[in-house]
Amino acid sequence: MSFVEVLKNLDWSVLTDLLISAVPAMLCISVHEMCHGLAAYKLGDNTAETQGRLSLNPLRHIDLIGLLMLIIFKFGWAKPVMVDSRNFAHPKRDMAITALAGPASNIVLAAIVLFIRGLVTPFLMNSSFGMQIIVLLDSTAYLSVGLGIFNLIPFPPLDGSKILFSFLPDRIYSKLMYYERYGMILLFLLLMSGILTRPVRNIADAVFSFLFQTAQFAFQLSVWLA
Repeated sequence: MSFVEVLKNLDWSVLTDLLISAVPAMLCISVHEMCHGLAAYKLGDNTAETQGRLSLNPLRHIDLIGLLMLIIFKFGWAKPVMVDSRNFAHPKRDMAITALAGPASNIVLAAIVLFIRGLVTPFLMNSSFGMQIIVLLDSTAYLSVGLGIFNLIPFPPLDGSKILFSFLPDRIYSKLMYYERYGMILLFLLLMSGILTRPVRNIADAVFSFLFQTAQFAFQLSVWLA
């Protein structure tokens, strides 16, 4: 049997499924972390810039376990962008804005992807390859929503904790920020137990559904106005 015949007989569905999960996950993570860095940079801290984190290159951002969690459970995390709050004019406020930039970027990314989906669907739905592209777009949007919602959980070291902690007195804020490094262990245990999985997925489903319907309406309105 020739090499070409071997390739023709291979089951490519596993590779296709992996690409449909991994590529969107890497994109969502890269956008999330780059926007953290951009927000910090705009607010006066160039730590992310000096470390090369103002980039969409996924190799600069990926945490392997977080990526696997995103692929398997549809929500996860990346390698945190380092921020030096001493460079901020208003450390607590600016840290909260920097933290919010990541999840917010994921919601915006999902909305853009879903609008593009509405734009290209009529041209793609009549072929198997086109349907794969549609699935890829849907997967990207859903993973982006999942990443954004998950990171808004007010549990250290997720972004939501930095937003919540910014409303606390300075003494308590500093102590909680110091101990946030230990939160990942407990967070991982909570995910494995399933305590967080269902609530986060339910919220992600609701947000995705809202964005999907809004994007479809926006697309139809743009066509009508054109």
